[in-house]
Amino acid sequence: MLIDGDRIVGVGRGVAAGVADAVDCAGRLLLPAFIDAHVHLDKVLIRDELREHDGTLAGAIGAIHERKRRYTVDDVRARATAVIDESVRLGTTRLRSHVDVDTIGGLTPLEGVMAAARDCAGIAEVRTIAFPQEGLLRDPGAYALMEAALEAGADVVGGMPHWELDEASQREHVRLCFDLAERFDRDLDMHVDETDDGGVRTLEMVADEALARGWIGRVCAGHVCSLAAADHEYAERVIGKCLRAGISIASNPVTNLVLQGRGDRGLVRRGTTRIGELRAAGVNVLFGQDCVKDGFYPFGRGSMLEVALISAHAAHLTTREDLDFALRAVTEAPAVAMRLDDYGLREGARADMQLLPAPSWPEALRLQPPPVKVWFAGRLVAESSVRSEVYRTTRPGATRPIDA
Repeated sequence: MLIDGDRIVGVGRGVAAGVADAVDCAGRLLLPAFIDAHVHLDKVLIRDELREHDGTLAGAIGAIHERKRRYTVDDVRARATAVIDESVRLGTTRLRSHVDVDTIGGLTPLEGVMAAARDCAGIAEVRTIAFPQEGLLRDPGAYALMEAALEAGADVVGGMPHWELDEASQREHVRLCFDLAERFDRDLDMHVDETDDGGVRTLEMVADEALARGWIGRVCAGHVCSLAAADHEYAERVIGKCLRAGISIASNPVTNLVLQGRGDRGLVRRGTTRIGELRAAGVNVLFGQDCVKDGFYPFGRGSMLEVALISAHAAHLTTREDLDFALRAVTEAPAVAMRLDDYGLREGARADMQLLPAPSWPEALRLQPPPVKVWFAGRLVAESSVRSEVYRTTRPGATRPIDA
């Protein structure tokens, strides 16, 4: 693979012959850099400062309120930068972050994440989603803040219609979000039906609005947990509408495995959406990190390799074809959702790549090694070196090192 400037200009045997600064990748796995298209950089790394709560979505949102009131731009900037840096070290060079826009934090979270994005522009590309976490009708004043966020440069319109108090308000929330998308010519990336209640069905509202307005291929719906609890007739109908509208589905198993099913006894639901049915229908499905050590999720480290592994467990992905799907869900699928036309290991693509110390994708997924090298726009931006030894006793008082 031949790189010139920030682009891949040649792929194939012998294209890099004679290049002085060639990198020998023999025995290793070269992949495009991962994409995390669903993360909340404004909330990362605040877990230790929050009160304990019941572990539910509502409990986490409530616990974060007090901390959100104390956000400063520099505070958000520093925490977001730390996670962007770690994400790059672990092979991710493009991120799309939801950022709370509401009357609690105002525009401070957005200003902090946008500042972090500028700070990290040499190692990663970070896009922002104006996200009304507290609702639009439930939080009077949030709509005006959404307008201000988009005027300030937020890249995508977010939403959370199921958080409104009744069906009429949910429909109005969807309408308002699409109005903003049309007025500012932005894509939409909305949190949709992140609940165990199969009767909550705002996904169909979103799909119907996208079809009615012709917003085809410009909408992503995140979480969609209630779809797993809904009846099959509804699920099949709305999956068909998502396919026709070109809606991408961002599933976030790492977070929803610990948030959802809290009220279940005996058979506890996994909390994920209908990944298998969506995949079979041809809907674009991606996996996101979602949270890193915040009120919703105490774990996470910006590793999309880890996200792919946990998601494979949650979605029963075990065959070779399944594992190929897991790779696509953290590479090509988020690229489709973000409408990137310069992604991948092909001529003309931006040279965002990673070199993993594993002979194949299934082995990389199993062993979870950090990439030895990461490139962003053709430049080396991260390296990792790991050496470990096991000392097996061969005779009394003697050991023999074994490279691992």
